[in-house]
Amino acid sequence: MGMDPVKIIEKYYPANTEAYQILLHHSKQVTKKALTIARKHPEMRLDLSFIYEAAMLHDIGVFLCNAPEIGCYGEAEYICHGHLGAGLMRQEGYPRHALVCERHTGTGISKEMVIAEQLPIPVQDYLPVSPEEQLICFADKFYSKSHPEKEKSIGKIRKGLSRYGNETIMRFDNWSKLFLAE
Repeated sequence: MGMDPVKIIEKYYPANTEAYQILLHHSKQVTKKALTIARKHPEMRLDLSFIYEAAMLHDIGVFLCNAPEIGCYGEAEYICHGHLGAGLMRQEGYPRHALVCERHTGTGISKEMVIAEQLPIPVQDYLPVSPEEQLICFADKFYSKSHPEKEKSIGKIRKGLSRYGNETIMRFDNWSKLFLAE
């Protein structure tokens, strides 16, 4: 009954390209991590089929960005991939999935950060709201598209996030407590 996220990816990424291979591998890593965590927390009553679809599609917009190291040769800056992916998902008729695309960068981007950093995206909050959005954003931090072979440690993730300020690390730490609690 549900959508097939791979079919949607294939609509925008020719299957024989580097970008397709990298995106699919990364998306599967994030999806597996998010679903593994979700299954350990039945008390959260997370929507597993939505997590599967949205985690697979969270980076759908990367091909529109200039990121040659991952086979993407678009015009936009990489920071725009969430916003652009959200546009694609809305066009496809999936507004809830669009929110995941839009809100997964870093630990989310506040309106204040957009202004302070003069980011080339519309001025608004891009912070994960629903538990599913937060979980996918969290799971995404463990994997890099440019170094897909290994999962990042919590310490390495925190170090990487530190350049975006304390608020970013605090959000990640809160998610670690919430999602990694046994």
